[in-house]
Amino acid sequence: MSKLWQFIAVVWLALLPGLTAAATPAPVVVIPLSGAIGPASADHVGRSLARAQREGAQLAVLQMDTPGGLDTSMRQIIKAILASPVPVASFVAPSGARAASAGTYILYASHIAAMTPGTNLGAATPVQIGMTGPPDKAGKPDSSAPASSNQDALSRKQVNDAAAYIRGLAQLRGRNVEWAERAVREAVSLSAGDALALRVVDLTARDIPDLLQRLDGRSVQMASGTRVLHTAGAAVITLPPDWRSRFLGVITDPSVAMILMLLGIYGLLFEFSNPGFVLPGVVGATCLLLGLYALQMLPVNYAGLALVLLGLGCMIAEAFLPSFGTLGLGGIVAFIIGGVMLVDTEQPGLGVPLGLIVALAAISGLFVFLVSGMALKARRQPQVGGEVALIGSHGEMLDDLDGEGWASIRGECWRVHSATPLKRGQPVRVTARQGLLLEVTPSSDTDKGESP
Repeated sequence: MSKLWQFIAVVWLALLPGLTAAATPAPVVVIPLSGAIGPASADHVGRSLARAQREGAQLAVLQMDTPGGLDTSMRQIIKAILASPVPVASFVAPSGARAASAGTYILYASHIAAMTPGTNLGAATPVQIGMTGPPDKAGKPDSSAPASSNQDALSRKQVNDAAAYIRGLAQLRGRNVEWAERAVREAVSLSAGDALALRVVDLTARDIPDLLQRLDGRSVQMASGTRVLHTAGAAVITLPPDWRSRFLGVITDPSVAMILMLLGIYGLLFEFSNPGFVLPGVVGATCLLLGLYALQMLPVNYAGLALVLLGLGCMIAEAFLPSFGTLGLGGIVAFIIGGVMLVDTEQPGLGVPLGLIVALAAISGLFVFLVSGMALKARRQPQVGGEVALIGSHGEMLDDLDGEGWASIRGECWRVHSATPLKRGQPVRVTARQGLLLEVTPSSDTDKGESP
């Protein structure tokens, strides 16, 4: 009997790790997504979903509070969600948050869509496009209005493309297709309760623990098959943006990118004007490369970028080629217009404020005109070197002269010639110069004292 108990104990100890692992549910990863959606947001979500797969998470919760963002970054996030082997639940939280514009597309693409009471979503019309025609009495775009330009045709194409995109996502997840199209074409919005009633979202929850409690036992259809969630009591791992995502978020801010580019150009200009300082050149090259890297990740209008560079070039040229302010003023105007056009989007948080553009232009213009004023002032000063300053200078003979000899002029030894003989130590005055030979005449002590 004792051997039987020993055998049972050995078997129990062998199976205990497996039973313990089976009893402990896989962790749930929470990915915060707040603020305007840009390159940094797409990078953070993509790497977080990859980490969730590596750590064996059973669910990734994308906690959203966003006013929208760039179309390219939104599509990168949606591609990462569709390709993820880990189910993704988009959760609009906390109360007072929103999933507007690009956030609505991301919510429709997720395997599970949830909202907290007091939140809203919608208004998914691309804001840089605007209405397709004059509004009717209800305030909706009038599709029967004739197109007045090629821009109207382009706008309709982009709106139709966005509507087809969100319609495909709604059909993929079995959500309300009609309302999805209205969110794009009519920019309508919904509260959490209305979204649940219209089958736009799957459920509502107060917070993350409540969401996990409600999702426990739910079946999720994945590409590899149906997966059942066991989220009750699961460990929650929050993945906030790391230093790389935060750094990318800072430099891809259009305002910061523009400042970095300006610092880079002025740093290189200072280094080229004063070779050997090294530090301005290193800092300038680093800032310029960071600014250009950030701009290539943003929807940059290249005409605006060209105007910014033209404005900077004119202001710098004013410092070296004073044109009585013409180049400087033209450069300031070009810089301001280019700064307004630089970022080709009207999404909140992704434009360059007009106040910053004017401030940068004013600082650059003030610097340029200050340098120009100093150059003009220096140009008006009498010349203190060269042949002009040498004529009329006084010195004394270093030896006796009968034709040609040597004299000390302004602390330098010069070969001199005089039509009259001169004695050593006798004061002389320079009257002309022929190459390296100076013409001198005797000078009295009175003349020497009066000379400059």
